[in-house]
Amino acid sequence: MSTSLTTSNPPYEVEEVHGLLRIYNDGSVVRSSKPLMNVPVNDDGSILWKEVLFDAANNLYLRLYKPACSNANTKIPIFYYIPGGGFCIGTRLWPNCQNDCFRLASELQAVVISPDYRLAPEHRLPAAIEDGYTAVKWLKDQAVSQNPDAWLNDVADFGRVFISGDSAGANIAHNLAVLFGAGSEELAPVRLRGYVLLEPFFGGTMLTKTEAEGSKEAILNLELMNKLWRLSIPVGATKDHQIVNPFGPASPLMETLELDPILVVVGGNDLLKDRVEEYASKLKAWGKKIEYVEYEDKQHGFFHLILTVKLLLILCRPSKNL
Repeated sequence: MSTSLTTSNPPYEVEEVHGLLRIYNDGSVVRSSKPLMNVPVNDDGSILWKEVLFDAANNLYLRLYKPACSNANTKIPIFYYIPGGGFCIGTRLWPNCQNDCFRLASELQAVVISPDYRLAPEHRLPAAIEDGYTAVKWLKDQAVSQNPDAWLNDVADFGRVFISGDSAGANIAHNLAVLFGAGSEELAPVRLRGYVLLEPFFGGTMLTKTEAEGSKEAILNLELMNKLWRLSIPVGATKDHQIVNPFGPASPLMETLELDPILVVVGGNDLLKDRVEEYASKLKAWGKKIEYVEYEDKQHGFFHLILTVKLLLILCRPSKNL
């Protein structure tokens, strides 16, 4: 008499992103706690910070930063900084993100808010956009609270709020600009004054010249971009999805939208350059208040090395024109 033993095959890896995210054939996902950029955190005590739960249902936190020495009689602007990572990796806890926020809070003399959002492939788009929206609505709740948090409310100017992000975070910022429109009336007394899109992560089914001819050795190359979109867009959707492509067939008619001022920044060697430049040139031709700044010879991610503080300072000054 013989018996046959059946053993199930162990799951095998089908996708990975920088060794930080691994997807297996059985649908399981394994994430590493290691950061993409393993750099020291430059916390010298000049900036105070704390963690806040802004979405209990999804267990999402944001981090608040403010200068330790600020004039008690002067309210300072609020600057959202949404981290990137192709919608698949990235968090406010990465040391490079923390260092960016320390520098922004210090050099802008602003309250910096860095929120997390749900990541793909466990949570595909539009989850990240919804979470960005919730993070901004959280600020309105603070502004109208009957029991305000003195840590924030005593220094924050809710009438001067800016939304920024890099890469996927900049994509979120763009989509929030579309959702809120000019004037942000639903957020009153919070007033959005402008957006800063750093290397926005846009896409489309038709390749641009820089995407088609760009270096395969680039930090963000075409293979990686396609992988990130494949993991993050809704199942069955294409890269012309309205969250991915601002000018896709199902996207809002940008020409007719009223938008707050936008500053868009990109590196000259970024494979996204053509898309970002097209975005800025079309919006400008349609009469939107938009500035385009290109840094020569810089690749995707240069923001973490060269902070565009001088440009950001312009946006954070009080102005009757905004």
